Amino acid sequence: MHKPTRQNNLRSMLPTILALAVPTMLEQLTQTAVQYIDTAMVGSLGTQATAAVGATSTIIWMVGSTISAIGVGFLAYISQAIGAGHVEEARKASGQAVTITLLAGILFTALTCGLSGVIPVWMQVDPSIRGMASRYFLIIYSPMLFRSASIIFGTLLRAAGDTKTPMKVGILVNVINVVMNYFLIYAPHAVSLFGLSLKVPGAGWGVEGAAAASAISFVVGGTVMTIALWKHPRISPHKQRKRLDPAILRPCFRVALPNMLQRFATTFGYVAFASMINSLGETSTAAHTIANTVESGFYIPGWGMQTAAATLAGNAYGAHDEQKLKNLSRTIIPLEVGLMVVTGGLLFAFAPVLVRIFTKDPEVILLGTTVLRMVAFSEPFYGIPIVIEGMMQGVGKTVAPFVFNIVGMWGVRIAGTFVCTQLLGYGLVAAWACMIAHNLLLCVLFSIHYLTGRWKPRM
Repeated sequence: MHKPTRQNNLRSMLPTILALAVPTMLEQLTQTAVQYIDTAMVGSLGTQATAAVGATSTIIWMVGSTISAIGVGFLAYISQAIGAGHVEEARKASGQAVTITLLAGILFTALTCGLSGVIPVWMQVDPSIRGMASRYFLIIYSPMLFRSASIIFGTLLRAAGDTKTPMKVGILVNVINVVMNYFLIYAPHAVSLFGLSLKVPGAGWGVEGAAAASAISFVVGGTVMTIALWKHPRISPHKQRKRLDPAILRPCFRVALPNMLQRFATTFGYVAFASMINSLGETSTAAHTIANTVESGFYIPGWGMQTAAATLAGNAYGAHDEQKLKNLSRTIIPLEVGLMVVTGGLLFAFAPVLVRIFTKDPEVILLGTTVLRMVAFSEPFYGIPIVIEGMMQGVGKTVAPFVFNIVGMWGVRIAGTFVCTQLLGYGLVAAWACMIAHNLLLCVLFSIHYLTGRWKPRM
């Protein structure tokens, strides 16, 4: 019997990988497009408005990623159960996820809304825009329960191999967000269409209008995603036990807790990172916000592949199919690196054009372009840990990624940025250099873990 070649692995695994990854990529693409439009619309209100929105964005990431970690625990459990043919176990886990979503949504609503007034102070936001930043944060996080449902239930559907439904819901949410942005951000104004002057209604709420548009879209997204999960033929929580079941929750949280701590600690690191950047002034804050928005669009292949890697690795582990797990890793890592090489090249080439979409300030354009071209070179290296971490999530090994991310974030990015910006007086370029060093360290740590075989569980 001939040993399978890498080319044969690619041929056998590629259709399955793409079937899971492409809808997630499209979902991320539409979400990024909306972020671009959001930032451009707010950017038209001025540098202060852009800085106010961006000043608390890392807190938003921290809360969202903590909730996503809960979903990772259920993803590992459900994908492994389905791989083993235990569909009823997957349905029971879905029922438990409903209760956890309710608890998490209520808790985070109380926390975020209760702290909305003091968060801009903690983030060292310029006093002139703290009120605006606080109102934006309060509005956007009022519907936290619906956002929790959208995040966790979407992850459950992906764990069952259904990435198309979350994609469709995501597109709907983003369309609603853009339309509501247009009517809530701007005041009533006239537009010329085919020689006719038409008056377009508008609330004129500015930054608060952008937050309200996002909040409305979150409510719709959470509602639709809940309905989609309830109607799903394999993992519907309908008629499943909603009272907390330790037998199911223990293995879920054994995976979720390290991932949650990792995400909380790393995103708290992003908060500290952003706080130091905010202290550099409005120009640096605006350039950082815009560059982050632009760069997010070039991570899309990474997150799409991570979803596929997690689901397929969980299926293979649940079925005790070691060869399938090996084929997956040998296929998806080179594919991910190739895609990130392309996106890195595009980011370097089009950085100035993309930054100009969001601002006309020449200082912001120059600074944003500089840091984007720096980070473009690290894109392929960042893609490797993303996909290896995805496979480890699927097989339930989340402790090592927790350690790697904490060391990289706090030992390199935060410590380095503190020394460079707060002690040596350097600016945004030095801060982004520390961020790139963090990404390169993750590539080294995850690669060693992969090559030594420690990422795989015993079967």
